[in-house]
Amino acid sequence: MDFLPLFCQLRGKACLLIGGGEVAERKARLLLDAGADLRVCSREFAPQFLHWRQTHSVTLIYDAFTPELLDDCWLVIAATNDEALNQQVSAEAESRRIFCNVVDAPESASVIMPSIIDRSPLMIAVSSGGRAPVLARLLREKLEAMLPQHLGKLADFAGALRQRVKATLPSPALRRRFWEKLFSSDRLAQSLANDDQQRVEQLKETLFSEPLEHRGEVVLVGAGPGDAGLLTLKGLQQIQQADIVVYDRLVSDEIMNLTRRDAERIFVGKRAGFHCVPQEEINQILLQQAQRGKRVVRLKGGDPFIFGRGAEELEALLGADIPFSVVPGITAASGCSAYSGIPLTHRDYAQSVRLVTGHLQQNGALEWSRMAADHQTLVFYMGLSQAAEIQHQLITHGMRTTMPVALVENGTTVNQRVVSGELTQLASLATQVKSPSLIIVGEVVALREKLRWF
Repeated sequence: MDFLPLFCQLRGKACLLIGGGEVAERKARLLLDAGADLRVCSREFAPQFLHWRQTHSVTLIYDAFTPELLDDCWLVIAATNDEALNQQVSAEAESRRIFCNVVDAPESASVIMPSIIDRSPLMIAVSSGGRAPVLARLLREKLEAMLPQHLGKLADFAGALRQRVKATLPSPALRRRFWEKLFSSDRLAQSLANDDQQRVEQLKETLFSEPLEHRGEVVLVGAGPGDAGLLTLKGLQQIQQADIVVYDRLVSDEIMNLTRRDAERIFVGKRAGFHCVPQEEINQILLQQAQRGKRVVRLKGGDPFIFGRGAEELEALLGADIPFSVVPGITAASGCSAYSGIPLTHRDYAQSVRLVTGHLQQNGALEWSRMAADHQTLVFYMGLSQAAEIQHQLITHGMRTTMPVALVENGTTVNQRVVSGELTQLASLATQVKSPSLIIVGEVVALREKLRWF
């Protein structure tokens, strides 16, 4: 271990910053956030320092550094572009046994400044010991993306409950289970984030009153159209907290690799014309696992409320009073069109979008005359087997035969293929692609030649 990680209490303590430029300004912000009594020494100052002086946030010393400035300091930071001066500050601090950070010279510092994720009172610091600061910053950015902003409120809330939990649950095992449930409660976290105190109180009392083993829940998560980078931040957080992940064929391996390593996986994959697990059985799996006290994530390709039967699955939970929540995902129409260079709307060509299921027979008659109207974009999900019927009905109801069409296979993934042509070719084009594919019909398809980027 090159450095011992420490979190220092600097509130009200004298800290000295040498330098008045941009780098010094970044260090000053950290010290001010920590509540330090900040003094800044420099012959010139960036405008932000002058503003801080007006608000009495800092003391500015318009002079050269002298060792006497260190006399009552707890921490000093040398942040000038004068290497000799920085080394002098470091040596003087060392002789007085005062911790010193030297910007861009970790070998001369007794303290290094890590990359920080601030979810106060929860703080996370990442450091490479000064060897690879860009790597530390990139890791911090990844952690920032994974950690919800409301964690600080959740930590404060938990702190206020510690004595009650200790008095109510004498067993360490039960206390651990209680805290696990509290910290994994998405509804509680959302209520805290929204400052909904009434709901927070209800959920808190429910946590204390219900048996711990009966507190399962289901979170319906949209995995997006394929590219793991299109999984939402909240979706990522949910799959990393799940005890059980119930997932479809359309959920990519890359996304499944992001789930919690010890989570149980239950595959209920479906494909056109064949259901691996009947929908009613899927509903029962969600219900039974939640009744066992498990945190269940139902992970579905695209968005669970757009031709995903998500509502049916949640309705099955209502009668058993199983709590649930929904994390929407990027639907295939949006993801596949964007990755194909096809805008769904354009003020010159399409002022509306229709999302249509391709399972025509199962869903009754469609309003073909309205779908054949001008100035709109049609997107057919699961429509490959019905491509000939779609072509016939649109032409019969007045859509011109030369209307541009595109079929997107494995959209947003490295295996994406796009074939395009005119409406009279739709049935033929459908034989050139495989499921999962999306059919896009409209003038906007012609823009692909200019806007394709992926």
